[in-house]
Amino acid sequence: MKVSRHCYFLGALLFIAAGLLERAWAQEKVRLAHSALETSNAVWFLAQERGLYKKYGLEADLLFIPSTTTSVASLLAGDVQVANASGGGVASAVVAGADLVMVACYLNSLPYELVVAETIKSAEDLKGKSIGISRLGSASDVAARALLRGLNLEPDKQVPIMQVGGSSERAAAFRAGRIAGFPSPPGVVHLTKGMPFRILISTADFKQRFEFPYICAATTRNYLARQRETVKKVIMAHIEAVHFVKTRKDESKKIMAKYARTNNEDYLEAAYTASAKLYDVVPLVTRPGVEVQIKEATGRKPGAQLRFEDLVDESIVRELDKSGFIEKLYTK
Repeated sequence: MKVSRHCYFLGALLFIAAGLLERAWAQEKVRLAHSALETSNAVWFLAQERGLYKKYGLEADLLFIPSTTTSVASLLAGDVQVANASGGGVASAVVAGADLVMVACYLNSLPYELVVAETIKSAEDLKGKSIGISRLGSASDVAARALLRGLNLEPDKQVPIMQVGGSSERAAAFRAGRIAGFPSPPGVVHLTKGMPFRILISTADFKQRFEFPYICAATTRNYLARQRETVKKVIMAHIEAVHFVKTRKDESKKIMAKYARTNNEDYLEAAYTASAKLYDVVPLVTRPGVEVQIKEATGRKPGAQLRFEDLVDESIVRELDKSGFIEKLYTK
């Protein structure tokens, strides 16, 4: 009888423990979003493809939501918990009162080039012709305006800016003659297939590196306060994905090709090379880049004030760096 009671008691404990464990795992479900299919966003989908979210105890539902502007809206609506967002999109949202914060930034530069029709040989030739971007406030919008100013042209006034869509949509609009050019991440120009083009200017031509918080993980401060460990696990998966890109070229290119939906080797090689070079090992958010975006955002709202700390919480990245987590990845 005593044995039976002990067995019953032990069975009950195991049942309760299993239920608690199941609930604990359920709390680790998270919806994530990346905003482009090009290689710059690779940390997000590589982490999924390589099982890195699962490795760190997450059941991640990874969504594709084109453009930072839309990703920010999805975060604020609670449709996703952590999403890719650029500093410009976050600054614009926060200055308008949104509860958003960047917690990590994997690419702190904006490697873009201005692709134009071959007939356009100078800045003067571009006047009055349209440039295609994804969405206003997106990284491509920031890049377009910076590149045009680099040519001493005034965006909108001298060169109209049209919302067209992602990189492949911009390339299609370019082939169809709907736009005279578009800002492009490295390699995308090779997808224009037979359309004569030239690179009029690149951010690589600027005298100083174009600092810009480009591929960043953003969430709401409310979610960060409630689910800090979940956010930490997302960042850990991304940091390991960056390591994978930098050390496993062929496998990385294969996954990039799947998401970019192309096997164009010229594109994949150029895009991979740029990503592998520019991804930051320790994904802190660039202060100079954020300060530029603060200036842009507050300039559109007279009287508004923002600080770096209003947009950024680097505590998780600093914690991971101090713990040796990142160093261990590169010393295996």
